[in-house]
Amino acid sequence: MAFIEVKKSSKFYQMGDTVIAANKEISFEIEKGELVIILGSSGAGKSTLLNILGGMDTNDEGQVLIDGVDIAQLSSKELTNYRRDDVGFVFQFYNLVANLTAKENVELAAEIVKDAMDAEAILEQVGLGHRLHNFPAQLSGGEQQRVSIARAVAKRPKILLCDEPTGALDYQTGKQVLQILQNMARKQGTTVIIVTHNSSLAPIADRVIRLRDAQVYTVECNSQPQSISDIEY
Repeated sequence: MAFIEVKKSSKFYQMGDTVIAANKEISFEIEKGELVIILGSSGAGKSTLLNILGGMDTNDEGQVLIDGVDIAQLSSKELTNYRRDDVGFVFQFYNLVANLTAKENVELAAEIVKDAMDAEAILEQVGLGHRLHNFPAQLSGGEQQRVSIARAVAKRPKILLCDEPTGALDYQTGKQVLQILQNMARKQGTTVIIVTHNSSLAPIADRVIRLRDAQVYTVECNSQPQSISDIEY
C-alpha cells in the first residue's frame, strides 16, 4: 500500500445556484519519502487538493488515505490531531510571528508536539545558524522562508505541504529553498509535496501530478530526478 492514496476524491462549492467542482474524482498514489510536485494553472484545483491533504478542508466524495487511515472520515478533533502531529505547512508568505526571533518562531513547534527538533540545530541545517536572534523584519525574504521551513520541519512531520514556496523569492534564493526541501525528502525521508504553477520545477520531482480543470490530467514518475543546480526556471 502506498503511503498516500487518493481515491476518486471530489470537492464541490455552491456559488449561488451553481455547483462548482473544485476537485473532480481525483486519484493518485504517493510513496513515503518522495518529493512530489502538483502542477497546474490557477483554478486547476491545486490549493483545494493541498487543503484536503493537510486536513484543513474535507472532501465531499472519495477517500484520502494517509498511512492507511482515511482522513476523510476523521472527526474535527481527529483532524486537529492529524494537522498537529503529522503535517508541516510551508506557504508562499511566511506567516512568521513578527515579535519573535527566528529561534523563537521555530520553538513554537515544541509547544505543539512533544519531540520537536532542537530549534538551533534545524536553523543551522537551513543555513541560519547566524540568524537565531534576528526578528523577521531583520531577515530577507529567503531567510524568512527558511525560518518557516525550519518551523514546519521541527515538528518532524510525516508530510511537508508547500504552497508555492518559491513564489515570493528571487531565482537564486528560490533554488536554495528547493534544495532544502529536496534534502528533507532525500536525507530525512519526509514526504514533500510542492504545489506550483511553474512547470520548470517538474524535473526535480520523483513524481509529477498535473491537474487540469479540477481533474488529474497526468501522473509521471522521474526515475532520475534532476539536481536543483541543473534546472532553469
